[in-house]
Amino acid sequence: MASLTQKTRLVQGQASWRLANDQVEAFVTELGGHLGPVTFLRRGRKIQPFSVAPWAEEKTDPLLPPIIKALRGDFFCLPFGGNELRYRGENHLVHGETANARWKFESLTEEGEQTVLHLSLRTKIRAGQVDKVLMLVRGQNVVYAKHIISGMRGPMNFGHHAMLKFPEPPHSGLLSTSAFIYGQVFPATFEMPEKGGYSSLRPGAEFDSLESVPARDGGTADLTRYPARRGFEDLVMIVSDTNVPFAWEVVAFPRQRFLWFALKNPRILRETVFWISNGGRHYPPWNGRHVNVLGIEDVTAYFHYGLADSAGKNPLARKGIPTCVTLSPAKPTVVPYIMGVVEIPAGFDGVSAIEAGRAANSLRFRSSSGKQVETPLSLDFLNV
Repeated sequence: MASLTQKTRLVQGQASWRLANDQVEAFVTELGGHLGPVTFLRRGRKIQPFSVAPWAEEKTDPLLPPIIKALRGDFFCLPFGGNELRYRGENHLVHGETANARWKFESLTEEGEQTVLHLSLRTKIRAGQVDKVLMLVRGQNVVYAKHIISGMRGPMNFGHHAMLKFPEPPHSGLLSTSAFIYGQVFPATFEMPEKGGYSSLRPGAEFDSLESVPARDGGTADLTRYPARRGFEDLVMIVSDTNVPFAWEVVAFPRQRFLWFALKNPRILRETVFWISNGGRHYPPWNGRHVNVLGIEDVTAYFHYGLADSAGKNPLARKGIPTCVTLSPAKPTVVPYIMGVVEIPAGFDGVSAIEAGRAANSLRFRSSSGKQVETPLSLDFLNV
């Protein structure tokens, strides 16, 4: 095993560590541990699917939360959400210390086909440790992420917060997911006009298909096609079916001929929150310019309310759907996650199914049009 030295470098306004192999180049911010930008197919097309906030290199209000200053790519939230309410004396930051505090470099190693970056964070608001392990595998356009939570006790909600940047219409992306058992629009007012924020979906509306979600105007919105609804910010959540071996979200970009995917263990990350951000916030630093961004946030949580609501008797919990887990210092909690990019052929549209590929350690994506592609990938990573 070869150990590599690593110093941070300034990348789009943030001191960041670099992780790279033959196919992928990724940067991780010291502040908040945000993964981004990430370049897939770096020896060829150089696809960068993640969003980076438009104010990344601007001078911002010093009172702005660190998470907003660094906002990019994907980051791990512990606890997930706004956390406006204290929980048993704990006053957590929005999306937790893991998305706001400064991470510590532990190691960067190469062994065989794997390149691994290990960072750590000693948390203070609830004392414990979170280890962030990011792995690349030679020949794969995939990022394997694992967060290991140790030394903590009691209820906790958590999850990933990936954000994709879409091309301008009509170059739309097509969103599809594995089976889900429940869907709902955020039940309260997500954005308030008197504060410069606007939403388009009907608060609290339930749905069983992302293609038909109730809107405020009495109609419906198709959330599988994006960008759409310029000038609005919306939030919806789906609950994954735990009877499948793995759950997934895919965004296919037929005109650009690639797809982005995320894979999770639905028994660890039960829900997915979709943050549809298309210029609906007109207060600083957003100022109506955060557009064509879709947050795909795989979590165990009750929307983005935070720990107090997720650990309490919320409507989902009353339905028997877990919105938090119970941490124990006797056994670390491991949260695995996989994200990647695959090139697709002409005529490949939205993904209808994902299954094991013909080759060992591969994954096959089937489109609604009947086209299919395979990519090398190890699904065993999701089993902990």
